Amino acid sequence: MPETLSIWTNIQVATMTPGSPYGAIENSALAVSGSRIAWVGKAKELPDPFKNRADRVYDGKGAWVTPGLVDCHTHLVYAGNRAREFELRLQGVSYEEISRRGGGILSTVFATRGADEQELFRQSTPRLESMLAQGVTTVEIKSGYGLDVDTELKMLRVARLLGKTYPVTVVPTFLGAHALPPEFRGDTDAYIDFVCRNVLPEVAGQGLAVAADAFCDTIGFTREQTEKVFRTAREHGLMIRLHAEQFSNQGAAELAAKFKALSADHLEHLSEEGAMAIAKSKTVAVLLPGAFYFIREKRLPPVDLLRRHAVPMAVSTDCNPGTSPTTSLLLMLNMACTLFGLTPEEALAGATIHAAKALGLEKHVGTLEVGKDADFVLWDITSPVELAYAFGVNPCQRIIRHGEPLDHRDFAPLPDAH
Repeated sequence: MPETLSIWTNIQVATMTPGSPYGAIENSALAVSGSRIAWVGKAKELPDPFKNRADRVYDGKGAWVTPGLVDCHTHLVYAGNRAREFELRLQGVSYEEISRRGGGILSTVFATRGADEQELFRQSTPRLESMLAQGVTTVEIKSGYGLDVDTELKMLRVARLLGKTYPVTVVPTFLGAHALPPEFRGDTDAYIDFVCRNVLPEVAGQGLAVAADAFCDTIGFTREQTEKVFRTAREHGLMIRLHAEQFSNQGAAELAAKFKALSADHLEHLSEEGAMAIAKSKTVAVLLPGAFYFIREKRLPPVDLLRRHAVPMAVSTDCNPGTSPTTSLLLMLNMACTLFGLTPEEALAGATIHAAKALGLEKHVGTLEVGKDADFVLWDITSPVELAYAFGVNPCQRIIRHGEPLDHRDFAPLPDAH
């Protein structure tokens, strides 16, 4: 049976392919065969075979169309929140004192350990639904709030279940080397051994993650400990990502380059040597303005350095309860411009083509090209610039996932094709 052919007309398309601003094609049309893009270009050039055998034709009513947004760094699955800690910090209580009171990352660890899979799924769905309503069609989800075998596996199972339940591509990442759990207090080497011998083999053996990540910093793990995790991850066939140079320069970017990591994330303290290394390894720099803003960081990531060495820059929410409690990738586009100095085109590329590369999915999503997944979004805007310009608004009109139109409020099929 031939695949369903759908045509979208009366649209303006930001393909996000290189060569022209936004890869823009005005007065355009887009053809979808089954779940993939079959043609995109000027409407007047739409080939007759597409016109003559279209099963469904949609009127885009002049909307701008972009690739589905890609949120390439999130900690979306967790239990509880840390709003009370936020209030305490604003009242002058130090982070150290909050930690002594049982707060900090370990409070999220305890809450997540205490939630069963059903409860963890229930608490995570509003966050995911908020992302989807703002045009996200691909999202990475990390573990890292379990720090034991059972909870890490539980988090990754919930991440996969979210991807099966909702019209979104979920990319699960194992982040066992996120923090030191209380049962290993004072012995980080023993915990890293535990991650490598006990947790990673289970994660990989059950096929629950496609990549491994680690937090390499003064308040995380050393370069040597991180390298041990990465060697083990590679032995089990996992790709590599890395939280790097957020609070200090530990040579983490160079380590990411050594392992040809998909991404190095945060990077406020990136050196020129680190930038050169990740440029050579074709590692994507993932910028996380939500965390920068929320913790009142003063040191900016070296955007000009990344530009000079032609390092692709992705932009993501870093959705997490402690340092970036946001689900709005659209807001991150604005922050990437206003706080970090990206251009609106760079910001949108950061949530499409470069974010897809940061997940190893650039052959499937991130641009609107023939053969790629038909994941795209219609926006009520007059120019792609507006996606980064306005903040606190959501101009998403409709979302198309694998060729199927979805209502961005309840993700039900739209009935307006003829």
